[in-house]
Amino acid sequence: MKILALCVGNPERLAGKSYKTGIFKQSVNGAVMIDAEGLVGDAICTRKHHGGVDQAIYVEGSLTLDWWSKELGRPYEPGTFGENLVISGLDNRDVAVGDRFTSGDLILEATACRIPCATFAARMTDPKFVKRYTLAARPGIYCRVIRGGVAEAGMAIEHQLFPGEKVTMPELMKTFGRQLSEADRSRYLAAPIHYKLRGMLEAER
Repeated sequence: MKILALCVGNPERLAGKSYKTGIFKQSVNGAVMIDAEGLVGDAICTRKHHGGVDQAIYVEGSLTLDWWSKELGRPYEPGTFGENLVISGLDNRDVAVGDRFTSGDLILEATACRIPCATFAARMTDPKFVKRYTLAARPGIYCRVIRGGVAEAGMAIEHQLFPGEKVTMPELMKTFGRQLSEADRSRYLAAPIHYKLRGMLEAER
């Protein structure tokens, strides 16, 4: 696997919206520093819902983006979904919480799946895109930065599987906001999930 693209964005206003968003991202040439908060220089406009240590980097796999290109009927440009990192040969459906991506000094750890929102739908100029994205069951991947480093397109990157019981990205999307069985709750909490999700699950006990 290789890093196909690193993408950053600037604050921009969506048509018809009063707020600015960093969802408009473009691939960059050259090396980019990644620290605990993500790609240095990338805009995070709404800290309540975006960014933070447990979703510092948003990853998309090239196989998933190829699928979306066919589904949308047009070429897919890196950054279209607001992703920071595109990895070659990766299918989002194969990623579980706790999986790691390592490249040089950089170590990322998957924490949660993307849950689509109204801003995403507005970015795609499709009011039904939240439903469409959810039904596709190929959600993007949020990661925490275990160890920062410098990355650039073309670098080799390794996908290391979580050794414990799997909680995949599609499963996380399917169960989001739903009551879990005690067995599933325990399985989720045994994985290094996003701290907000962990708090919600622990509160249900």
